[in-house]
Amino acid sequence: MLDIVRGWIINQGMELPAADILARGLVFVFIIFLSLIAYWIAKHFILKGLTAIIGRTATQWDDEILRNKVFNRLAHLAPAIVLFIFSAVPFEGYDWIISLINGTILIFMIIICLLAIDAFLNASLFIYNSYDVSNRIPIKGFIQVFKIIIYFTSAIFIISILVDKSPIYLFSGLSALTAVLMFIFKDSILGFVAGIQLSANKMVSNGDWISMPKYGADGNIVEIALTTVKVQNWDKTITTIPTYALITESFKNWRGMSESGGRRIKRSINIDMNTIQFCTEEMLDRFTKIQYISDYIKKKKIETKAYNQELHIDESNPVNGRRLTNIGTFRAYVEAYLRNLPMISQEMTFLVRQLEPTVQGLPIEIYVFSKVQEWGEYENIQANIFDHILAVVPEFDLRVFQDPSGRDFNKLITNQN
Repeated sequence: MLDIVRGWIINQGMELPAADILARGLVFVFIIFLSLIAYWIAKHFILKGLTAIIGRTATQWDDEILRNKVFNRLAHLAPAIVLFIFSAVPFEGYDWIISLINGTILIFMIIICLLAIDAFLNASLFIYNSYDVSNRIPIKGFIQVFKIIIYFTSAIFIISILVDKSPIYLFSGLSALTAVLMFIFKDSILGFVAGIQLSANKMVSNGDWISMPKYGADGNIVEIALTTVKVQNWDKTITTIPTYALITESFKNWRGMSESGGRRIKRSINIDMNTIQFCTEEMLDRFTKIQYISDYIKKKKIETKAYNQELHIDESNPVNGRRLTNIGTFRAYVEAYLRNLPMISQEMTFLVRQLEPTVQGLPIEIYVFSKVQEWGEYENIQANIFDHILAVVPEFDLRVFQDPSGRDFNKLITNQN
């Protein structure tokens, strides 16, 4: 092609040196024009055709690839390929110019491919995150590792072009820098290994509620990346934890509570032991009017009376035989009250029990599970339960234990005076 153009120019009467320069220039301009045509075809025909086809499909993954401009970036390869193929034509005999142009084009093509792969990985991550499995097995860390490998490999190829050495030569030379690379990429390597362990053992997932006091983290995981895990705390602050810390240190994952369908209520009130006593007939008559335990009182009265009569118990002393106590009746009331609350799970652990007496009184512990897991509503349910229980304690001739305050001492002094 160059010879044809050069011959035509010479036939027009131009001398050889000038004709050769002009011929090379015209051919080079023509090749640039061809590359622009290739780019225009790729942009306005191939890309638009792909966009129209993708727009008609029912799947969403191809739309996401299009949205991340993967094909837009690949379109830039069209002019580069044309230049790379025909660049030797106008510069025939000038190997150093051909080498410079081809090297520049190769670097450009590597960068374009790198950007296209990066966009494709971003689209793949978005598509994967649209599935429920992404919450159990996050892959953002793996995508980041793959990006690092792609960027690092691309850099090696670009350097090999600049120094005119084989990439194999550069890769083999990296063995001597292993210790330095391990130090530079320490966090990435640790994060990658930790990410594999976290995913393989299903230790954490996006959306899990974890508590890690050392890092001030108490909230939901919003992102698991290569080197960090982001936790949104209850006050909407963001805590960043090193990924490998979840492997090397302890933390609490509340996923089990979320998956169980209930949230534990475990709280006790202390009863003043000086107020615990056997129930009198007057007390039993009064307790019978309490709706939740009316049948319970009637049943217990029949049982205790039958038992005492069968064993000929001397009932003149309340210590003899079986007697109801106000603390036992109170526990029965609390259990019946909780059984009738629709927001308390009846299938999970359900206990109203006495704990070991202490100097602060006799603890009565409520150990049940709320069907509601949302924090605010859960706290509201728990507060309502204990509001009621604290208010009903005096109805059983009991008193909640409370350490004496200054007001109590002032009353004692006043009474003595």
